[in-house]
Amino acid sequence: MRTGVWLVGARGSVATTSIVGALALRAGLTGPTGCVTELPELRGPALPTFAELMFGGHDVVTTPLAKRAEALATAGVLPVRLVAALTEELAAVERDLRPAPIGGSQADRAAATVRDLVDFREWHGLDRVVVVNVAATEPTPRPHPGHADPDALRAALAGPDEVLPPSSLYAYAAVTAGCPYVDFTPSTGLRLPALTTLADTHRVPYAGHDGKTGETLLKSVLAPMFAMRHLTVRSWSGLNLLGGGDGATLSEPAANAAKVRSKQRVLGETLGYLPQGDTRIEYVEELGDFKTAWDLITFAGFLGTGMRLEFTWQGCDSALAAPLVLDLARLTAAAHAAGVSGPLTDLAFFFKDPLGTATHSLGDQWTRLAAFTRRLHAGGRDASRG
Repeated sequence: MRTGVWLVGARGSVATTSIVGALALRAGLTGPTGCVTELPELRGPALPTFAELMFGGHDVVTTPLAKRAEALATAGVLPVRLVAALTEELAAVERDLRPAPIGGSQADRAAATVRDLVDFREWHGLDRVVVVNVAATEPTPRPHPGHADPDALRAALAGPDEVLPPSSLYAYAAVTAGCPYVDFTPSTGLRLPALTTLADTHRVPYAGHDGKTGETLLKSVLAPMFAMRHLTVRSWSGLNLLGGGDGATLSEPAANAAKVRSKQRVLGETLGYLPQGDTRIEYVEELGDFKTAWDLITFAGFLGTGMRLEFTWQGCDSALAAPLVLDLARLTAAAHAAGVSGPLTDLAFFFKDPLGTATHSLGDQWTRLAAFTRRLHAGGRDASRG
């Protein structure tokens, strides 16, 4: 199944690492560590192989992909040997990267995006194209009447106003072109009634939001532990330090607030209450693409005895995120091929703020993901049904 992966933010660190990783896997230069779709419970014939993935995308910056890969290698994110070995392959992907459409109305920019998606699909003879948003986090947009109704939205997009944030404009273009859409960021994306209606009309699947790669991954494991042991969490405070482009973006208060809301939701919905404390995100340029999270948890046991847990998580954001981007592209493509449409709630395992799920427990999410993937491999249209 020849599958296109169209990356919004295609020259960013996560996208570049995803592309280099997929090319290295295709060439047999590395193993699939971190790719959960290569675990025995999920691997199977419904998923496109790494060799069947073709990459394209949009970005507002123009730095050549090979230069971005070299910079990440210098920073210790990518192995230098892989970047050196994949020069020709990176040049081939470079030819499928496009400047993000600018100018004109939002309707004009959406139409230009649709043309790029269709041209990419037809030029490479692809069965389908999955659009994955890995661009910078956006602030929450202001409400607009067009957000509620597709017809009102179409009319508004032709006017002079910026009706949709960029992630939602890409979602609009993706579903219009018949492409599944995955939002790996906490941005608004497809989370507007007019866009979900359009996705249903075009019968495309979509997934999101905000890839779960670090501190929140640990929260989704530890919070259920406290709940299942009937231990009362009195406070949970976290400090996240990160550099790179994502850190710089999150130094802007509105984008920071959107990210914090996504990270905190897991606690309230897992524990059934919100303990004291909050999550802070700070930009430390020196850290580059690496991040550190420190959490302090205070909790009460039998007879009210007070206790505490602390943990420190240090990781490379792009190396944690990239394999999940590849997993999501493969799973979403397989769902589309099986005739599944609408929100892919069974992919909650991958997200901090997943669509339509009643559980944030990583174990429960894994069980649902494995069952969903088995149904995909069985080849039925009922893959989305539990």
